[in-house]
Amino acid sequence: MSENPRIWLSSPHMGGKEQSFIDSAFTSNWIAPLGPNVDGFEVDLQEYSGVDHAAVLTSGTAAIHLALIILGVKPKDEVLVSSFTFSGSINPVVYQGAIPIMIDSEPDTWNIDPKSLRIAIQDRVSKGSKPKALILVHLYGMPAKLDEILSICKEFEIPIIEDAAEALGSSYKGKKLGSFGDFGIFSFNGNKIITTSGGGALLSNNKEWVQKARYLATQARDNEVHYQHSEIGYNYRMSNVVAGIGRGQMLVLDQWVKKRRRLNHFYRELFEGVEGIEVLSEPDKDYFSNHWLSAITIDPEKAHINREVLRLAMLKDNIESRPLWKPMHKQPVFEKYPFYRTGVSELLFKNGLCLPSGSNLEEKEVSRIKHSVESALDNR
Repeated sequence: MSENPRIWLSSPHMGGKEQSFIDSAFTSNWIAPLGPNVDGFEVDLQEYSGVDHAAVLTSGTAAIHLALIILGVKPKDEVLVSSFTFSGSINPVVYQGAIPIMIDSEPDTWNIDPKSLRIAIQDRVSKGSKPKALILVHLYGMPAKLDEILSICKEFEIPIIEDAAEALGSSYKGKKLGSFGDFGIFSFNGNKIITTSGGGALLSNNKEWVQKARYLATQARDNEVHYQHSEIGYNYRMSNVVAGIGRGQMLVLDQWVKKRRRLNHFYRELFEGVEGIEVLSEPDKDYFSNHWLSAITIDPEKAHINREVLRLAMLKDNIESRPLWKPMHKQPVFEKYPFYRTGVSELLFKNGLCLPSGSNLEEKEVSRIKHSVESALDNR
C-alpha cells in the first residue's frame, strides 16, 4: 500500500467557529442535554430548512424512531421503506415490532420507484393492511422523484417520514429537502456533510408533534416536581456541548455544499468519454443535490474494468472508496420481509462505487485521486 496519507471517503470538516460555541457551553456550565446551543441549533435548522419546528437528538435513527411512535406505528403495522439505503432507515420500524415493506429503486435518482410504490400500496391494501407511513430516503443527497411520490401518498393518505439524513443542503424545485414530509430527518454523523460527531434532528410543521418528540426523547418525564413517567421514554436528546459543534457547522454548510458539488463536477470531467462509467448526476434542473457522496456505476463489459478492480487499485494508493449500499432486502436481518422489485438496486450494488467526496480535500489530494483512477483505467 502507498505510504501517502490516507484519503478518506468523507471525513469531518470543521469550519473554525465550532470551538467558540463549545467554549460558551463550558464557561456557562451548560453541560447538559439542553441549553442555549440546543435551542440555537434547532432555530438554525428551522430557518435553513423552512420548517417551523425542530428537535435535535442523538441520531437520525432516533429521529425516525420517534416519528414512528408519534404516528402511532405499533406491532404488526406495515411501514413502506426504501430498500436501497442504510439500515438506520429501517431498524426503527423493527424496534416498533412493525413490518418493513421494502420497495426497489428507479434508475434516474436511485431512490424509491414511484410505480413500485403505488403497486406496493395497492397490494397491501388489497391484503387488508394499509401501510401506516412511508420512510422516504434521498440517497447520497439526490432528491427522490418527489412530485410523483407526494401525489401517491396524498391519494392514499399515507404520512411521509422524509429521511434526508444524507441530503441536508439539497433541494427540489428550490425547496429544501427535509421540508416535504410530515416529518423531516437529518443526521450529523461524523461522515455527513456537517457533523456534531454524532447526532440527528426531527423537524415538522406540527408543533405538537415536535413537543411530543422532545418529551419522549427526555425519558418521557411528566411535568411534576418529582420524577413521574406515564409513558416509556428514551434518552435521545442532544447535549448542549455537541449542539455547539452543530451551530458552528451551520455557518459553513453552504460552503461545504459548494465544495462537494465541485468534486462531483471533477468526477464528471474525469470520466467523460470513458465508455461504461457514469456519475450519478441530477436528472434535470429541478433537482439540486448536495452530492454528499459522489458515486459512479461501471458497466464492466463496456468499461473493461469492474467496480472491485477500481476500488482495490485506489486502495493500493491509500485512497478509500466504497461499494454502494447493499440493498436491505439482501441483508440477512431483513430478507424475510416483503419486497417489491425492479432489479435496479441489486444492479447498482453490483456495479456501483462511492468515491472520496470530503469538502476538506485539497488540490494535491484531488490530483492523487485523478492519477490513481487514470492509472487503473490505463491498465485495463
